[in-house]
Amino acid sequence: MGSHTYQSSQQGKGIGRLFSGDVAGGLMLIAATILALVFSNTGLSGVYSWLLSTKISVAVGEFAINKPLLLWINDGLMAIFFLLVGLELKREVLEGELSDRRKAALPVIAALGGILVPALIYVAWNYNDPATIDGWAIPAATDIAFAMGILALLGSRVPVALKVFLLAVAIIDDLAAIIIIAVFYTAELSLASLAVSAVGIALLAVLNARGVNRLTPYIVVGVIVWTFLLKSGVHATLAGVVTALFVPHMREAGDENEETLLTRTEHDLKPWVLLGIMPVFAFANAGVALFNLSPSDLFGPVSLGIALGLFVGKQVGVMAGVWIAVSLGVAKLPSGVNWALMHGAALLAGIGFTMSLFIGTLAFPETGDAASVRIGVLVGSLLSGICGYLLLRYYLSASSSAHSRASGLAMPAAGR
Repeated sequence: MGSHTYQSSQQGKGIGRLFSGDVAGGLMLIAATILALVFSNTGLSGVYSWLLSTKISVAVGEFAINKPLLLWINDGLMAIFFLLVGLELKREVLEGELSDRRKAALPVIAALGGILVPALIYVAWNYNDPATIDGWAIPAATDIAFAMGILALLGSRVPVALKVFLLAVAIIDDLAAIIIIAVFYTAELSLASLAVSAVGIALLAVLNARGVNRLTPYIVVGVIVWTFLLKSGVHATLAGVVTALFVPHMREAGDENEETLLTRTEHDLKPWVLLGIMPVFAFANAGVALFNLSPSDLFGPVSLGIALGLFVGKQVGVMAGVWIAVSLGVAKLPSGVNWALMHGAALLAGIGFTMSLFIGTLAFPETGDAASVRIGVLVGSLLSGICGYLLLRYYLSASSSAHSRASGLAMPAAGR
């Protein structure tokens, strides 16, 4: 009983910390997106382009990395974002919602539906065009900060179980995105660089096995892994996830209150990612010159496939996954959550934004489809966020009113 009470208490504190950060993070993402659109559509567009194309070089002897600022953001800063995702994923698998197979079944099946259906919708619009079919994974992603931030705006009326469900779905989505990036968006491989990365990963495993409980050695080796993954052709952001998986999560026996290196790193890193890295990424990747858009940018197969995949595909896929899991008896609806609330959460899962934009940069690195990708992501995410928020607000208000009326009717009877 004591252990259960502790876990519930810790879960409540964790959700509270997450939501207080995600509201601010969501607002920062919105501000960064608006700023990117302002820069792209005013006299500042030249400054915006110049800034993102500015070359930055880091060299050690003959070994050098020379990339424009945009790619340092997308390949470098996003590796830190994926480090945080990896830490969250490991914690959830070890002691969170994904540690219990029965409890994990619902978000896992829902997430799989939310990945498959949006991808199929995109493919349906682009199956006959080899140049655009590679974007199939763009609408399959969920932006954790945006989705959870909007849910947090609805306040304490939202059942904790619904918050935990949406968080689990978003984390599983990110794991799927990591696998998709590794398998489908890897360029030609340099086996020599890949071998050095493998040695670095083995060294991370040794650090973990020997119980090294300081962060610095993991970060140093992680930077080496990142550098050689960058040179190998495998997307370098995966180094963040790999490093996270080896960060220790060990407590002294019987001391459940002890903060581990993993949880401490996660808590320290989260504000930097939510309030710094993700807004910087949004500013660098959300800018699109609206006045220069062509009809194909607005209504072409890429933009429509992404927008419909996020707005229609996500809610259909997540709800289908939940229905299948419940119908087969594999899982049941979380406590205090009905189908209407679940539909609202499924809509919020359609906010792809950061992750969708990121996958878009990998799917179309050197083509003219960047504007279509950004329009599709912005429209699909905006519709999902607004409709999800309004639907949840309506059902939560209706439920609260019904509860108040029931309480009012019960009071006189109690008095008699």
